[in-house]
Amino acid sequence: MTIKVETIMSTRVVTIDMDDRLTVAKEIFDNAPFHHLLVTEDGALQGVLSERDYLRALSPHLGKICETERDSETLQKRAHQVMTRKPVTVSPQSSIDQASELMLKHGIGSLPVLNNAELVGIITWKDLLRAYTN
Repeated sequence: MTIKVETIMSTRVVTIDMDDRLTVAKEIFDNAPFHHLLVTEDGALQGVLSERDYLRALSPHLGKICETERDSETLQKRAHQVMTRKPVTVSPQSSIDQASELMLKHGIGSLPVLNNAELVGIITWKDLLRAYTN
């Protein structure tokens, strides 16, 4: 029996807007147990902002004694400046094997789940690992 993405995906998806500042992403990443935000505009998926993307965009001097105004200004960047555009997606009817292959092929840790261009969930490598070990 083939397990479909819809049976293991998270349907509680957290999104941010394209023009949200990285301070919004910081607040979410600091308080949530996940590492990927989906970036939308007018309800349509535009990109993915991973915690890794976010951290790469920040100055390494943030929060340190040597922090300058220029360092703290990196938090004022917008999501669309940092996100991955045209993300690889999967449908709810896809198998978890297909989802796994896509993640490995593209070197990514999550896939937004779209049903007829509507965002309905997200699946991560942790979801897949759990499914394979049960």
